[in-house]
Amino acid sequence: MAQRRKIMTIFGTRPEGTKMVPVIKALKKRPDQFDVVIVNTGQHREQLDQVFAIHGLKPDHDLAVMQPNQTLSGTMTRMLTGLDSVLEQEKPDLVIIHGDTGSTAAGSLAAFYRQIPVAHVEAGLRTYNKYSPWPEEINRRMAGIIADIHFSPTPLARQNLLSERVPAASIFVAGQTGVDATLEILAQPYEFETPALREIDFQARRVISVTAHRRENYGEPMRNMFTAIRDLADKYEDVLFIYPVHLAPTVRSLAFPILENHPRIVLLDPIPHPDMLHMMARSYMVMADSGGLQEETPCMGVPQVLMRETTERPEAVEAGVVIKSGTSYDGVFTAGDQLLSDRALYERMAKAKNPFGDGLASERIADYLAWKFELAAFKPTEFSPA
Repeated sequence: MAQRRKIMTIFGTRPEGTKMVPVIKALKKRPDQFDVVIVNTGQHREQLDQVFAIHGLKPDHDLAVMQPNQTLSGTMTRMLTGLDSVLEQEKPDLVIIHGDTGSTAAGSLAAFYRQIPVAHVEAGLRTYNKYSPWPEEINRRMAGIIADIHFSPTPLARQNLLSERVPAASIFVAGQTGVDATLEILAQPYEFETPALREIDFQARRVISVTAHRRENYGEPMRNMFTAIRDLADKYEDVLFIYPVHLAPTVRSLAFPILENHPRIVLLDPIPHPDMLHMMARSYMVMADSGGLQEETPCMGVPQVLMRETTERPEAVEAGVVIKSGTSYDGVFTAGDQLLSDRALYERMAKAKNPFGDGLASERIADYLAWKFELAAFKPTEFSPA
């Protein structure tokens, strides 16, 4: 049997951390096979620190690259420099990156410069529009070019990679690790940490959870979204919109003038991730421009209006768990209006099957790596939505 291998995980944002934690836990359960090194680039700060605290984990290296008013190029430069030093010190057998953030791109490139193999979790998602989502589409595609192992969440993601001539033998359909994380958190008894959420009666009103933060939606698209949401709140007296507003000044400068001081709209500062998940799970529906929420709301049986022009997760639309409204006022208002007025449509969406996972993706990834490094005899079976 081969010797145990050093696996380095690199990430720096809350969405990455949330989806990587189940993988880290699955690897750490096998200390005879894997030595796990956790690297936090520090691309985000407080929100990712919350993820570590919730799961009792601590990074082995924290690059702390976050700075006030940071630019994409400045952050990338600091991450590459810091990661190169850590890679030289640790000399891992494999680097695992996740998704589509700046940390994903920097982690893959830094490992490539050191000729260290890379595994990409959540590989193969595509819009084929380099500016939407921006800059995530290019971050993800850069990682896909570099990666040696591609852990795709769905068969469609695998097909995207095959169409780009990625060797079939390097792709493994594991399912979505974000589903693992969501199911774990929702299975636990929970009381909201945010006082304002503890005061809301989710049974008395149709609560609609809102998120909006994407860079490509800054300006007129976001203004359209917020105006449509305000008008939906005017039309339906039994609804209550709850929106934890992103801290980005551009988002707040648009959200507050349009949405504040409405009796059926609650604006909050960002809330802990478990609060967000349990708030959505208790909601009637979700309206969001997020990427990962398209995978999380199907775990809850909660329909979603996706306020984006493109999606790298078309499986959600095809499975009937998401309506893609676009970012025009008419598109957002009409989609929200349909779900609030058409009970048959709502029930179909609430009962649709989750196309993204079954809660076992992280164990499949650990099993695959054990097989790949000749630490286990058998290759695991891939995830299939069917």
